[in-house]
Amino acid sequence: MTAETSNGRAAADVLLRVENLKKHFPIRRGLLMRQVGAVKAVDGVSFDVRRGETLGLVGESGCGKSTTGRVILQLYPATAGQVTFEGQNLTELTGEALRQMRRKMQMIFQDPYASLNPRMTVGDIIGEALEIHGVAEGKAKVERVQELLKVVGLNPFFVNRFPHEFSGGQRQRIGIARALALQPSFIVCDEPISALDVSIQAQVVNLLEDLQKERGLTYLFIAHDLSMVRHIADRVAVMYLGRVVELTDKQTLYNSPLHPYSQALLSAVPVPDPAVEEKRQRVILTGDVPSPANPPAGCTFHTRCPLAEARCKAEAPAWREAQPGHWVACHLV
Repeated sequence: MTAETSNGRAAADVLLRVENLKKHFPIRRGLLMRQVGAVKAVDGVSFDVRRGETLGLVGESGCGKSTTGRVILQLYPATAGQVTFEGQNLTELTGEALRQMRRKMQMIFQDPYASLNPRMTVGDIIGEALEIHGVAEGKAKVERVQELLKVVGLNPFFVNRFPHEFSGGQRQRIGIARALALQPSFIVCDEPISALDVSIQAQVVNLLEDLQKERGLTYLFIAHDLSMVRHIADRVAVMYLGRVVELTDKQTLYNSPLHPYSQALLSAVPVPDPAVEEKRQRVILTGDVPSPANPPAGCTFHTRCPLAEARCKAEAPAWREAQPGHWVACHLV
C-alpha cells in the first residue's frame, strides 16, 4: 500500500496495516509426527484499515477470512509478515505488552452459541475482561456490565442469567457487549450475523453501525453475504484461497469489479428488480475450490477462471494499483 491513500488522506489515518501476512498450519504424519506439508490458510495478505472505517472482507467459505482476523489479533501466531496497529508491530509483541494491546482490539465471534461459556452468567462473561485488566471489580463491575447490556439493547437485570436462556440474536448482543467492555478502538467482526435469522440480522448490523458512530469504532467486517457487506462497509477486500485478489471502495467494486472472481461473486447476488434480474448475465464457476494444502501454481484462481490464459497457470499475478485506490491481482486487468 502507498503512504498516501486514494482520497488524499495521509498514512497517519491508517489504524491497522497488514503486510504480506501468512499463516500456514503444519500437516504432521507418522509415529514421530514429522511435518509433511502445510495448509496455507493465509498466504501473503496485504491491506490497510483506516481509522473509523469499516473494511469488508469477503469470499467463499474456507478462503481464510476468519483465520486472517484471528492472526491480526494474534489469537494465532503469524507464520510470516507484519501486523502494525497504532505504530506497533503486533507480531513482535509477547506477554504483558501484547496483553495491554488487547484492550484496544476485540473480536465478535461467528457462533453466538459456541462463543459464550454455558457455565458462566452474563455478568461474569461480560465482566471477565474488566477484572482481568483491573478496570472494575465488585459493584463497579456490575454497574458497568448493566450499562453495557443497555447499550446493546438488553435488559440490564439479565446479569445473573445464563446463555441458554437467550435467543441467538440476544446471545450475539451479549458477545458485542463483551467486545465493548474495554472500550476498544478496533473490532474484528467474524461473520457476526451468519448464524442468525434473517429478521435479526438487520437489527445486529444496525446496532454495529450505531455503536461505530457513537464510539468512533473501526471494523474489519468478515462475511460472505455480499448484499450485507454493501450496506455496512466503506471499502471491500475480496479473498480467494488465502490471498486478497481485489480491494477498493464498495461503490467501485459493486459497479465495476475488475477481477473475474469478484465478478462471479457479484453475479450471484440477487437484484430486487425482476426486469434487471432477467437480463443479468450469471458467471457460473466450474469445479471446487482447490485445497489450501496444495494450491495451484501461478494464479490460484486459474483452475476455475473462465478467462484463464497460459500465463495465469505459470506466473502469480502481482498485487498492484490498477486505478487510483483500486487494487487487484490479475494478469488480465
